[in-house]
Amino acid sequence: MTFRTLIAPGVTGGVGIAFTDREGALPTASPHDLARESGWVPPLGAAPGPPRWGELGLREIVGVDQVHGDGVLVVDRGLLERPPAEVPRADAVVTTLRGVGLVVRTADCLPVALADPGAGVVAVAHAGRRGLDVGVLTRTVEAMRTLGATRVSAWIGPGICGRCYEVDATLAADFTARHPHAASTTSWGTPALDLTRLAAEELAACGARVEVLPGCTREDDDLYSYRRDGAAAGRQAVIGWLAEAPESGVEAPSVQRVSGGDVTGVQGGSG
Repeated sequence: MTFRTLIAPGVTGGVGIAFTDREGALPTASPHDLARESGWVPPLGAAPGPPRWGELGLREIVGVDQVHGDGVLVVDRGLLERPPAEVPRADAVVTTLRGVGLVVRTADCLPVALADPGAGVVAVAHAGRRGLDVGVLTRTVEAMRTLGATRVSAWIGPGICGRCYEVDATLAADFTARHPHAASTTSWGTPALDLTRLAAEELAACGARVEVLPGCTREDDDLYSYRRDGAAAGRQAVIGWLAEAPESGVEAPSVQRVSGGDVTGVQGGSG
Protein backbone atom coordinates (compact mmCIF):
# COMPACT_ATOMS: atom_id res chain seq x y z
CA MET A 1 0.00 0.00 0.00
CA THR A 2 2.95 2.36 0.69
CA PHE A 3 0.93 4.80 2.82
CA ARG A 4 -0.74 3.22 5.81
CA THR A 5 -2.30 6.54 6.78
CA LEU A 6 -2.52 9.60 4.57
CA ILE A 7 -3.89 12.95 5.71
CA ALA A 8 -4.31 15.34 2.80
CA PRO A 9 -3.42 19.05 2.87
CA GLY A 10 -6.83 19.94 1.47
CA VAL A 11 -8.53 18.56 4.57
CA THR A 12 -6.28 20.04 7.25
CA GLY A 13 -5.94 23.51 5.78
CA GLY A 14 -2.51 23.05 4.25
CA VAL A 15 -0.64 20.31 6.14
CA GLY A 16 0.03 16.87 4.70
CA ILE A 17 0.90 13.86 6.86
CA ALA A 18 1.86 10.40 5.58
CA PHE A 19 2.73 7.31 7.61
CA THR A 20 4.19 4.53 5.47
CA ASP A 21 3.86 0.79 5.87
CA ARG A 22 6.78 -1.53 5.07
CA GLU A 23 6.11 -1.26 1.33
CA GLY A 24 6.76 2.47 1.43
CA ALA A 25 9.50 2.19 4.04
CA LEU A 26 13.24 2.84 3.95
CA PRO A 27 15.62 -0.12 3.77
CA THR A 28 17.77 0.61 6.81
CA ALA A 29 18.27 2.97 9.72
CA SER A 30 20.33 6.15 9.78
CA PRO A 31 24.13 6.08 10.20
CA HIS A 32 24.03 6.20 14.01
CA ASP A 33 21.06 3.89 14.42
CA LEU A 34 20.97 0.09 14.53
CA ALA A 35 22.28 -0.61 11.01
CA ARG A 36 24.97 2.04 10.97
CA GLU A 37 27.37 0.14 8.74
CA SER A 38 24.84 0.24 5.89
CA GLY A 39 22.56 3.01 7.05
CA TRP A 40 20.34 5.17 4.90
CA VAL A 41 21.93 8.59 4.65
CA PRO A 42 19.14 11.13 5.19
CA PRO A 43 18.92 13.75 2.46
CA LEU A 44 19.01 17.51 2.84
CA GLY A 45 17.03 19.08 0.02
CA ALA A 46 17.03 16.04 -2.26
CA ALA A 47 14.08 15.07 -4.39
CA PRO A 48 11.89 12.29 -2.92
CA GLY A 49 13.36 8.87 -3.63
CA PRO A 50 11.25 5.91 -2.46
CA PRO A 51 8.48 4.73 -4.79
CA ARG A 52 5.27 6.77 -4.64
CA TRP A 53 6.74 9.46 -2.38
CA GLY A 54 6.82 11.63 -5.48
CA GLU A 55 3.02 11.61 -5.51
CA LEU A 56 2.98 13.81 -2.41
CA GLY A 57 3.96 16.87 -4.43
CA LEU A 58 7.14 17.68 -2.50
CA ARG A 59 9.96 19.76 -3.94
CA GLU A 60 12.51 18.61 -1.34
CA ILE A 61 12.79 16.25 1.61
CA VAL A 62 14.85 16.59 4.77
CA GLY A 63 15.92 13.83 7.14
CA VAL A 64 18.21 13.69 10.15
CA ASP A 65 20.68 11.30 11.75
CA GLN A 66 18.55 10.03 14.62
CA VAL A 67 20.33 9.45 17.94
CA HIS A 68 17.47 8.80 20.41
CA GLY A 69 17.76 12.22 22.05
CA ASP A 70 15.78 15.46 22.28
CA GLY A 71 17.48 17.51 19.56
CA VAL A 72 15.21 19.46 17.20
CA LEU A 73 16.44 20.64 13.79
CA VAL A 74 14.83 23.82 12.45
CA VAL A 75 14.89 23.71 8.66
CA ASP A 76 15.10 27.09 6.93
CA ARG A 77 16.15 28.11 3.45
CA GLY A 78 19.71 28.78 4.59
CA LEU A 79 20.11 25.18 5.73
CA LEU A 80 18.95 23.86 2.36
CA GLU A 81 21.12 26.27 0.38
CA ARG A 82 24.20 25.70 2.54
CA PRO A 83 23.93 22.15 3.85
CA PRO A 84 26.40 21.11 6.56
CA ALA A 85 29.23 18.69 5.83
CA GLU A 86 27.49 16.00 7.87
CA VAL A 87 23.81 15.18 8.23
CA PRO A 88 22.59 16.92 11.41
CA ARG A 89 21.95 14.72 14.43
CA ALA A 90 18.47 15.23 15.83
CA ASP A 91 15.27 13.34 16.58
CA ALA A 92 12.76 15.94 15.48
CA VAL A 93 12.53 18.32 12.52
CA VAL A 94 10.42 21.47 12.22
CA THR A 95 9.89 24.00 9.43
CA THR A 96 7.76 26.82 8.10
CA LEU A 97 8.92 26.21 4.50
CA ARG A 98 6.30 25.06 2.02
CA GLY A 99 6.81 22.08 -0.25
CA VAL A 100 9.52 20.60 2.00
CA GLY A 101 8.86 17.12 3.39
CA LEU A 102 10.25 16.36 6.85
CA VAL A 103 11.08 12.71 7.52
CA VAL A 104 11.90 10.51 10.50
CA ARG A 105 12.16 6.72 10.57
CA THR A 106 10.96 4.16 13.12
CA ALA A 107 10.72 0.41 13.60
CA ASP A 108 9.24 0.17 17.13
CA CYS A 109 9.68 3.73 18.39
CA LEU A 110 6.79 6.10 17.80
CA PRO A 111 6.53 8.20 14.62
CA VAL A 112 4.87 11.51 15.52
CA ALA A 113 3.69 14.32 13.25
CA LEU A 114 2.75 17.74 14.60
CA ALA A 115 1.31 20.82 12.92
CA ASP A 116 -0.37 24.18 13.30
CA PRO A 117 -1.86 24.75 9.84
CA GLY A 118 -3.03 28.26 10.68
CA ALA A 119 0.46 29.36 11.73
CA GLY A 120 2.14 27.43 8.91
CA VAL A 121 4.35 25.22 11.10
CA VAL A 122 4.90 21.47 10.72
CA ALA A 123 7.15 18.97 12.53
CA VAL A 124 7.92 15.27 12.78
CA ALA A 125 9.54 13.44 15.69
CA HIS A 126 11.12 10.08 16.48
CA ALA A 127 9.93 9.19 19.99
CA GLY A 128 11.28 6.03 21.57
CA ARG A 129 11.86 5.22 25.22
CA ARG A 130 15.06 7.23 25.48
CA GLY A 131 13.70 10.18 23.54
CA LEU A 132 10.50 10.31 25.58
CA ASP A 133 12.53 10.07 28.77
CA VAL A 134 14.37 13.30 27.91
CA GLY A 135 11.30 15.13 26.59
CA VAL A 136 11.71 15.06 22.81
CA LEU A 137 8.03 15.81 22.19
CA THR A 138 7.97 18.73 24.61
CA ARG A 139 11.10 20.14 22.93
CA THR A 140 9.41 19.76 19.55
CA VAL A 141 6.30 21.67 20.62
CA GLU A 142 8.51 24.37 22.15
CA ALA A 143 10.40 24.74 18.86
CA MET A 144 7.11 25.01 16.96
CA ARG A 145 5.89 27.76 19.28
CA THR A 146 9.11 29.67 18.75
CA LEU A 147 8.16 29.71 15.07
CA GLY A 148 4.66 30.98 15.79
CA ALA A 149 2.55 27.87 16.45
CA THR A 150 -0.29 28.37 18.94
CA ARG A 151 -2.76 25.55 18.20
CA VAL A 152 -0.77 22.34 17.78
CA SER A 153 -2.30 19.09 16.57
CA ALA A 154 -0.35 15.83 16.81
CA TRP A 155 -0.72 12.41 15.22
CA ILE A 156 0.98 9.42 16.87
CA GLY A 157 1.61 6.59 14.43
CA PRO A 158 2.06 2.90 15.17
CA GLY A 159 4.89 1.78 17.45
CA ILE A 160 5.31 -1.19 19.71
CA CYS A 161 2.33 -1.34 22.05
CA GLY A 162 2.16 -1.68 25.82
CA ARG A 163 1.13 -5.34 25.51
CA CYS A 164 4.34 -6.16 23.61
CA TYR A 165 7.08 -3.81 24.82
CA GLU A 166 8.61 -6.03 27.47
CA VAL A 167 11.39 -4.60 29.65
CA ASP A 168 13.12 -5.93 32.75
CA ALA A 169 11.61 -5.14 36.12
CA THR A 170 14.40 -2.78 37.17
CA LEU A 171 14.13 -0.69 34.02
CA ALA A 172 10.33 -0.63 34.30
CA ALA A 173 10.44 0.55 37.90
CA ASP A 174 13.04 3.22 37.16
CA PHE A 175 11.25 4.55 34.07
CA THR A 176 7.74 4.57 35.52
CA ALA A 177 8.97 6.35 38.64
CA ARG A 178 9.61 9.31 36.31
CA HIS A 179 6.75 8.60 33.89
CA PRO A 180 3.83 6.86 35.65
CA HIS A 181 1.65 6.95 32.51
CA ALA A 182 4.01 4.45 30.86
CA ALA A 183 3.32 1.61 33.31
CA SER A 184 2.06 -1.51 31.56
CA THR A 185 2.11 -5.31 31.51
CA THR A 186 2.65 -7.58 28.52
CA SER A 187 -0.07 -9.90 27.32
CA TRP A 188 1.99 -12.71 28.87
CA GLY A 189 2.19 -11.01 32.28
CA THR A 190 5.68 -9.43 32.46
CA PRO A 191 6.71 -5.78 33.03
CA ALA A 192 6.24 -3.52 30.03
CA LEU A 193 6.07 0.12 28.98
CA ASP A 194 3.25 1.84 27.11
CA LEU A 195 5.07 4.51 25.10
CA THR A 196 1.98 5.53 23.14
CA ARG A 197 0.05 6.43 26.27
CA LEU A 198 3.04 8.32 27.64
CA ALA A 199 3.47 10.26 24.39
CA ALA A 200 -0.23 11.13 24.23
CA GLU A 201 -0.25 12.39 27.81
CA GLU A 202 2.92 14.44 27.27
CA LEU A 203 1.54 16.08 24.15
CA ALA A 204 -1.81 16.81 25.81
CA ALA A 205 0.05 18.37 28.74
CA CYS A 206 1.76 20.64 26.19
CA GLY A 207 -1.67 21.80 25.01
CA ALA A 208 -1.76 19.75 21.82
CA ARG A 209 -4.76 18.01 20.36
CA VAL A 210 -3.71 14.38 19.89
CA GLU A 211 -4.86 11.58 17.61
CA VAL A 212 -3.49 8.08 18.16
CA LEU A 213 -3.50 5.98 15.00
CA PRO A 214 -4.05 2.24 15.47
CA GLY A 215 -1.50 -0.52 15.17
CA CYS A 216 1.40 -2.26 16.89
CA THR A 217 4.63 -2.82 14.99
CA ARG A 218 5.35 -6.15 16.70
CA GLU A 219 1.87 -7.52 16.02
CA ASP A 220 1.36 -6.22 12.47
CA ASP A 221 3.31 -7.91 9.68
CA ASP A 222 2.68 -4.90 7.42
CA LEU A 223 5.06 -2.92 9.64
CA TYR A 224 8.73 -3.39 10.48
CA SER A 225 9.59 -4.21 14.10
CA TYR A 226 13.09 -4.45 15.51
CA ARG A 227 11.78 -6.57 18.38
CA ARG A 228 10.30 -9.05 15.90
CA ASP A 229 12.64 -8.78 12.89
CA GLY A 230 15.98 -7.97 14.53
CA ALA A 231 18.76 -6.27 12.58
CA ALA A 232 17.02 -7.11 9.28
CA ALA A 233 14.22 -4.66 10.06
CA GLY A 234 13.74 -1.75 7.72
CA ARG A 235 12.19 1.50 8.85
CA GLN A 236 8.74 2.97 8.36
CA ALA A 237 8.69 6.70 7.75
CA VAL A 238 6.46 9.55 8.78
CA ILE A 239 6.46 12.50 6.39
CA GLY A 240 5.04 15.90 7.28
CA TRP A 241 4.85 18.91 4.98
CA LEU A 242 3.21 22.25 4.32
CA ALA A 243 1.62 22.24 0.89
CA GLU A 244 2.40 25.00 -1.57
CA ALA A 245 -1.27 25.95 -1.23
CA PRO A 246 -3.86 24.46 1.15
CA GLU A 247 -5.73 22.78 -1.70
CA SER A 248 -2.60 21.34 -3.36
CA GLY A 249 -0.98 17.95 -3.02
CA VAL A 250 -2.25 14.38 -3.07
CA GLU A 251 -5.98 13.89 -2.88
CA ALA A 252 -7.13 11.70 0.00
CA PRO A 253 -9.77 11.54 2.71
CA SER A 254 -8.93 13.03 6.11
CA VAL A 255 -7.67 9.73 7.48
CA GLN A 256 -7.19 6.83 5.10
CA ARG A 257 -6.38 3.54 6.81
CA VAL A 258 -5.32 0.26 5.25
CA SER A 259 -5.66 -1.61 8.54
CA GLY A 260 -8.58 -1.82 10.91
CA GLY A 261 -9.11 0.10 14.11
CA ASP A 262 -10.30 3.46 15.27
CA VAL A 263 -8.46 6.71 15.69
CA THR A 264 -8.60 7.85 19.30
CA GLY A 265 -8.48 11.47 20.29
CA VAL A 266 -6.87 13.08 23.33
CA GLN A 267 -7.83 16.72 23.71
CA GLY A 268 -5.32 19.08 25.20
CA GLY A 269 -5.54 22.83 25.67
CA SER A 270 -5.47 25.35 22.88
CA GLY A 271 -1.77 25.99 23.41
